[in-house]
Amino acid sequence: MLKNYIKAARLRTLPLSVSGIITGSLIAASQQSFNYVIFILAILTTVGFQVLSNFANDYGDGVKGTDSNREGEERMVASGAISPKQMKKAIKATIIFTLLVAVLLIYKAFGKDNFLYSLLFLVLGLSSIVAAIKYTVGKSAYGYSGFGDVFVFAFFGLLAVVGSYFLYTQQLNFTIFLPAFSIGLLSTTVLNLNNMRDRANDAKVGKNTLIVKIGSEFAKYYHYYLIAASFLFATLFVVIHYSKPIQFLYVIAYIPLVKHVIFVSKNSKEALLDGELKKVALSTFLFSILLGLGQIL
Repeated sequence: MLKNYIKAARLRTLPLSVSGIITGSLIAASQQSFNYVIFILAILTTVGFQVLSNFANDYGDGVKGTDSNREGEERMVASGAISPKQMKKAIKATIIFTLLVAVLLIYKAFGKDNFLYSLLFLVLGLSSIVAAIKYTVGKSAYGYSGFGDVFVFAFFGLLAVVGSYFLYTQQLNFTIFLPAFSIGLLSTTVLNLNNMRDRANDAKVGKNTLIVKIGSEFAKYYHYYLIAASFLFATLFVVIHYSKPIQFLYVIAYIPLVKHVIFVSKNSKEALLDGELKKVALSTFLFSILLGLGQIL
């Protein structure tokens, strides 16, 4: 049974989920603002949110029949390996764990003297839980109406990078939003790739993702623009803070992404896109590390 829950947690999505935290943390470290305990708690909180999202997605799509004929990894509720009732219990347990870690993180970052900051981040944490569940669960699931891209950009990009940076520094500057845009766009690229793969099946079952709405041809152009824009925002960030050539180290992460774009442009079988998901996710993870290291070294 444990093996089934591990499958439902979809471990291959975890590197992508922590990319924003790594980016915000390393940029804060480059400004002599870093704390290992905050970093560990932030990673654990983010992993908790991601696992919760994956469990909820497995449950929501499973009970709606969306996963009955899907491509890619087998889903546990749809296959019968985990019952809807069991998955509900797993979702509740994950919520409790994630909230506890999030509270510890907030206390470590702000202590007793910054109540408003603590309250703000508690609200953001609760919002993340709601967003993770409402992606596919319920009649008004936003993943079924084409708004998934917006939420992924906001939570994986803006909240993860800007939020983690603020946990260390307790201050903001406009340039921190530039790498946040890059991570958000690359995370949206992964979602877009997933939706391109599932386009035909999603259309059949009424899951109206953005790709179902705009069609496969425009989906490819959208895909290219997401990757290109992420590069431009990262480059602008580095140019603004430029002091040494190594700051352009992040460019290495775009080499596999260029190859990926070529593959997508030539591909005519949507099922074959499944193998590209891991490549883009790991490239985003690599980007987050290289961008941060470029600022530190």
